[in-house]
Amino acid sequence: MHRISRAFSRILLVGGLVALSAVNPSMASYPEKPLKLIVGFPAGGASDVAARAVAEKMSRLLGQPIVVENKAGAASNIASDFVAKSTPDGYTVLFGTISLAVNPSLYRSLSYDPLKDLMAVSQVASTPFMLVTNTSTPYRSVGDLVAAAKEAGDKPLQFASAGNGSGAHLFTELFAEQAGIKLQHVPYRGAAPAMADVLGGHVPITFDNMVTTLPLIKSGQLRALAISTKTRSSAVPDVPTLAESGVPNYDATAWFGLFVSAGTPTDVVAKLSDAARQAAQDPDVKAKLDSLGCVAIGSTPGEFDAFFKSEVDKWAQVVKRANVQLD
Repeated sequence: MHRISRAFSRILLVGGLVALSAVNPSMASYPEKPLKLIVGFPAGGASDVAARAVAEKMSRLLGQPIVVENKAGAASNIASDFVAKSTPDGYTVLFGTISLAVNPSLYRSLSYDPLKDLMAVSQVASTPFMLVTNTSTPYRSVGDLVAAAKEAGDKPLQFASAGNGSGAHLFTELFAEQAGIKLQHVPYRGAAPAMADVLGGHVPITFDNMVTTLPLIKSGQLRALAISTKTRSSAVPDVPTLAESGVPNYDATAWFGLFVSAGTPTDVVAKLSDAARQAAQDPDVKAKLDSLGCVAIGSTPGEFDAFFKSEVDKWAQVVKRANVQLD
């Protein structure tokens, strides 16, 4: 009798598993075909380089190719909209950046809602921004810069950015607010021309991510004044934080993370997240990210979702207080 009971139990168990896989076939089969990793910026930029480093390792872990596609434009809104409206099956993944958290407060009407139309998968890395100056300026510390800004009076010191609402713009606005100074924004059409004018001495300072600024600092073309995070970076251990430099509450970072369209099965999200976390902690990937000035993270979907929502709220307040308006 017990044998019959055990046999019947096994039949029920197998039947249940078969039924479960029929209801949610993604559990066992995903991924069955190549994935697309959508990057909202041009090839060769910081996000593109980081995306390809992570994608290569994730591809091996998932057993399928991951094709990186660059859909640049509109501060990454084109790429974000594309993924938000894609089939929620985990085969189209967004390599999101801090722009995704900033854009809802900058644009009056977006064709997608990042908080409703996208699901957080994993934050794979973060990177400090660096406050830098042309080497011909007299500013050798944040204290020098703050003192000069306070003495400037009706002719505030200028700072360059990649455009209204860009990371360089908002990070500097947050710095000026917390340091109690006024700076004049000089927006450019992209990071490259902004940096070119800082290097040329036309604008004295800018705030940009470490991926861009680190090579220029190492080559002696720029002088680093401070980094944006609460702790120093191992890539530039001699550069102080803004918190150490007289702006005690300053803490901001750029970041990279994976998102999929809302409605993607949770088991698919979990599998993607697990692969992303393993990739971020892989020695070769960590070394690549470290060379870019990035810090590998590798968070769970829940952790990344909470962080992302806090970022949306944080930058919305900065945009409002600084009265940032797009042209």
